[in-house]
Amino acid sequence: MANLGFVGLGVMGGQLVKRLLSKGHTVTGYNRTRSKAQWLIDKGMKWADSPRAVAAAADVTFAMVTNSAAITSVTEGPDGILAGLSKGKIFVDISTVSPSVSRALAAKVREKGADMVDSPVSGSVITLQEGKLSVMVGGRRETFERVKPLLLDIGPKVTYVGDNGLALAMKIAVNLSLAVQMMAFSEGVLLAEKSGIARETAVDVLTHSAVASPMIQYRGPFVLQQPEEAWFDVNMMQKDMLLAMELGRQLDVPLPTTAVSNEFLTAARGMGMAKLDFAVVFDVLARMSGISK
Repeated sequence: MANLGFVGLGVMGGQLVKRLLSKGHTVTGYNRTRSKAQWLIDKGMKWADSPRAVAAAADVTFAMVTNSAAITSVTEGPDGILAGLSKGKIFVDISTVSPSVSRALAAKVREKGADMVDSPVSGSVITLQEGKLSVMVGGRRETFERVKPLLLDIGPKVTYVGDNGLALAMKIAVNLSLAVQMMAFSEGVLLAEKSGIARETAVDVLTHSAVASPMIQYRGPFVLQQPEEAWFDVNMMQKDMLLAMELGRQLDVPLPTTAVSNEFLTAARGMGMAKLDFAVVFDVLARMSGISK
């Protein structure tokens, strides 16, 4: 049982805290909007009034926020995580942010006598609830070994990939494929539908075929009905696609299918769908195909 902190209690962050609490850990949490964290407080999570207070109270502090600007916001300043860190403490950032931003942050953490790993996860709310989440870790190996038991409480697959920032590079490599797969799936459904096959039938066949990755199996049905709350909305996915294309530019790796898929996310935003799950790229392609949902 460990003394943990958690900053960022959104859809995934909240579910991660619920899981850590169920494993018997003490968790002190902070979220910008306290009301969204009340259900976790009711389950036994301790509340802190700032990210600094979370880090001061915990031996290991986790953060899961939306982007590079958000991680800077919760770590810097008099009320930030950095101000609450001290010698021997560990900061585990689960956010998907720029690898270079993460490396710079890790250097600041070490100036405090603490250490940091980037530890993004692959999966969805359903994957987490089923206990199938996979975790990637970048940082010093000795720090990885210290936090590995905690990460195994989050998901059964925990992989050390190398130095700080490399887990983020790996996560970006994973996420670009999610959007590309969703585009290909949408093309297949629409081709079948315009041939005269019911959309429900096409979705059923494709999600039970050789192309059915775990992501397609749980997200494919979203082309029939969007979830009440987006698991991973258009804005979040596009953030990751832009990180991928920037990394590709830096490393001279062409990413043609990533670039095309990103344009459909831009189209979805232009159509007012930014807050819907990124599976809504199907609707963009459907309209281009002359089909109204």
